[in-house]
Amino acid sequence: MYYAATAPTYETREAMSPAPCKWFGAGLGHQSSSVPMPGGNPVGLLDWLASWFGGRRRYRDVSGLAEADADLTRERVDTGGGPLKPQHLRQAVRDARLLPKPQPTAGMWVPGQKKKVMSQREADRLFSATFRTCNRNLRDLTTDEEQLRRYGLPVWKSEADVARALQISEGQLRHYSIHRQRETSPHYVTFALNKRRGGHRLIHAPKRRLKQLQRTLDALLVKKLPVSTFAHGFRAGRSVASNARQHVGKAIVIKLDLQDCFPSIHFGRVRGLLVALGYSYPVSTTLAVVMTESPRQPVAAEGKIYHVPVGPRVCVQGAPTSPGLCNAVLMRLDRRLAGLAGKHGFTFTRYADDLTFAGDDPAKIKLLLTIAACIVREEGFRLNPQKTRVLRQGARQRVTGVVVNDQPGLSRTERRKLRAAIHRLDPADEAACRRIEGKLAYLQMLNPDQAAPLRSAFVAARGRG
Repeated sequence: MYYAATAPTYETREAMSPAPCKWFGAGLGHQSSSVPMPGGNPVGLLDWLASWFGGRRRYRDVSGLAEADADLTRERVDTGGGPLKPQHLRQAVRDARLLPKPQPTAGMWVPGQKKKVMSQREADRLFSATFRTCNRNLRDLTTDEEQLRRYGLPVWKSEADVARALQISEGQLRHYSIHRQRETSPHYVTFALNKRRGGHRLIHAPKRRLKQLQRTLDALLVKKLPVSTFAHGFRAGRSVASNARQHVGKAIVIKLDLQDCFPSIHFGRVRGLLVALGYSYPVSTTLAVVMTESPRQPVAAEGKIYHVPVGPRVCVQGAPTSPGLCNAVLMRLDRRLAGLAGKHGFTFTRYADDLTFAGDDPAKIKLLLTIAACIVREEGFRLNPQKTRVLRQGARQRVTGVVVNDQPGLSRTERRKLRAAIHRLDPADEAACRRIEGKLAYLQMLNPDQAAPLRSAFVAARGRG
């Protein structure tokens, strides 16, 4: 069990004390205002009273930590409940059960009976390898309900609340939210798809039960996460058409691409996003594990086939929650790049991992490319140099497959091919009819004026049958 002592203790004095006053000559915590206590350790009178009537300070022993300062042996824990970071609204509400327990001084009486603060099952979960972190300031965070309501997110204070919302048991939730070093039956099916320009893309498709959980999480949580107005991918009411319309008729179109966008959004980023939005550390960790996965390699050992992780947990391509998490994590990048574009008279949009700038001043091209690459690196991503394009008005300007030189739509060559397919159409070929009808619907979304004559020709061709 995990226990906490209930006896009051005497805290050591602060290194810095107030100036002396007429009632206590040497100030709070100095030896002249202290009383001898059992064991021969003098303690300030006011500190001694505070140890009995509340207000005890919490300290953490950091002498054995590699990242601690050489001269720092004890670190004071802030339990004031203020902002988690400067100028942030998220409050650092602490779980008192996980705070360092004050140690009794020598010679003090300590009761034999200790108070149990959590069950063995809960302690095993909280201190498991899945919940391990090197950030001491996140470990004991609880839910900031006000912050969650501010963003319109569901208020989940514990794993039991998450399981109840997903309509499964807490044990089933933990089955999917444990990072195992070896899996006998992985939760994902992995396969490769060939890319249009060579290479392949790994797809991790979750199995049926996990996919259903992720779809429920996507509806309850991910779709409600804050997203920038410059994101046009994976959003209701947004499309490649709305993305392309922002860049029509510009002299310069600059296209950039984020390399390995989904694999760059690792487990720590997802957990940190949920913590910043107001969820407790245990809930954020549980949700982050459910929505991420490690690349795994089958290994034969002990007469069995185990699937062991060969990389960090990331947002995988194939999970229903990955696109929404991508938009939420990239919100700060979107705002910084949009600010850069607006400062120099350009427009900016992002569709998935495609970044697009458009403007009329060719002299700004080099400056935009340099600063944009720096911002992308600072946000923890990389640009793919092979997909960087600068398109001028004299050539075809294509943004996410849409030509934007004068008006959004398909190129003249593509419309001619579509017209020829309609001319050769056999009305009895239902598959060909559905294929052409889909292309016409796509063109109707991009540019109704371009689609109207082709649709009339298609109706006439079907009437011939």
